[in-house]
Amino acid sequence: MFLFLNSIHSPVGDIVFEWITDKRSWIPFYILLLVITIFKYKWKTLYIGLFIGVLMLVSDQVSVQLFKNVFERLRPCHNPDINTMIHITGKCGAKFGFVSSHAANSFALAVFVGLLLKRHYPFIVTGMLFWAAVVSYSRIYVGVHYPGDILGGALLGSVIALLIYSLMRYMNHRFNLKITLN
Repeated sequence: MFLFLNSIHSPVGDIVFEWITDKRSWIPFYILLLVITIFKYKWKTLYIGLFIGVLMLVSDQVSVQLFKNVFERLRPCHNPDINTMIHITGKCGAKFGFVSSHAANSFALAVFVGLLLKRHYPFIVTGMLFWAAVVSYSRIYVGVHYPGDILGGALLGSVIALLIYSLMRYMNHRFNLKITLN
């Protein structure tokens, strides 16, 4: 499956997916999400921002410390059995790839923001999940993750998002912060 998906490439696709896979490319998008959150939640965005910070920290560290460093599955671009058969568009990255931190982080943010804003913007869940899926697919395209790495990362990030969102709602209720969340 990886070799098939990775073999679907073109010069234009290489440029597009290199841009998509670069975390810095999404800074304007993150700023837009921040502006939307500020618009809907005003000063309460500070409270929400703390949980988003925890979300991203947990998602990133769990994907590396509890998965990549435990399973030690080589990335396709480091795998000597197939690395000559794959299309790599940039840097290979660290040695191990299960689970994809890009997928975990993207899906964590997508699910959390989707839950947070779905009441105000019903389309946001679909849009955020589509964004996370495209970012995640870009990792297969550029040759650094297997589909299983992506699926594992997406599942991990989604579960972490549900847990952190639930914790935020619990803390809001427990300490009577009167922050209206979905």
